[in-house]
Amino acid sequence: MDPDFLNAFTQPSTLDRFLTEDVIAKGEKRKLIKPTSSNSPKLEELKLVLTEWINRTLKEEHIVVKSLEEDLYDGLVLHHLLENLGSLKLDVEKIALTEKKQRKKLSVILEVVAKCLQLEESQLKWSVESILAKDLLSTLHLLVAIAKHFEPTLVLPPNVQVETITIEITCGGLNTSNAVEYITENKENIEAQSKDDAFDELFSCDPDKLVAVKKALLQFVDQHVGKLGLNVKDIESQFSDGVILLLLIGQLEGYFLNLRNFFLSPVSTMEMV
Repeated sequence: MDPDFLNAFTQPSTLDRFLTEDVIAKGEKRKLIKPTSSNSPKLEELKLVLTEWINRTLKEEHIVVKSLEEDLYDGLVLHHLLENLGSLKLDVEKIALTEKKQRKKLSVILEVVAKCLQLEESQLKWSVESILAKDLLSTLHLLVAIAKHFEPTLVLPPNVQVETITIEITCGGLNTSNAVEYITENKENIEAQSKDDAFDELFSCDPDKLVAVKKALLQFVDQHVGKLGLNVKDIESQFSDGVILLLLIGQLEGYFLNLRNFFLSPVSTMEMV
């Protein structure tokens, strides 16, 4: 047997659970964080930041999270978090006491998350089963994705990485593989990418390509604000007062914008600001 597999289960409770429960079915793959990474300072820092963020966000609802994997697996906290952050109304019961109801609840929640984040199934680093199984790696990936989308100003520790072991039971026995996986963005990669910013590259293209991109953006904007009875023909002039931008954000994210909070027809620079 691969020694790395044995090393991954140095804690008796984990080993007992793996041996006595149907943790991994035949043909299924399961990825786990190695104990050598589970107590790393950067991982602990990320868990603390996410826990404090959730508790701060849900303070008025008197919800207190102490353990990410133990407190989020049934979908209750995720339900409140998404409704609070994105003003989303989820068509599912608040409290799910049975595993069947918890699975159904998580299915609805994760479907909404994937839709909001515009992620295909192949891009997801979590699943209903992994969250329900209290998988820390999946839970962290999910929370980081939600935070980056709904609260991009939240400062997450960069370069948080863990050593993982992937376990698969096949007809031939037990197969394992090791890898290093990033949970938050690699700062060095971000800095390298920023040197070739997409918009800098766009404006360096020939004029015909730029016109085509502007036309595509115009169609995108018009498609969404057109539902409000508006027609956008010129991005430069019609976006200058901020009104179309606000209404577009509201349409894309499902926000209700109180019309008393801004001027629909600003006539001065102050009103535009």
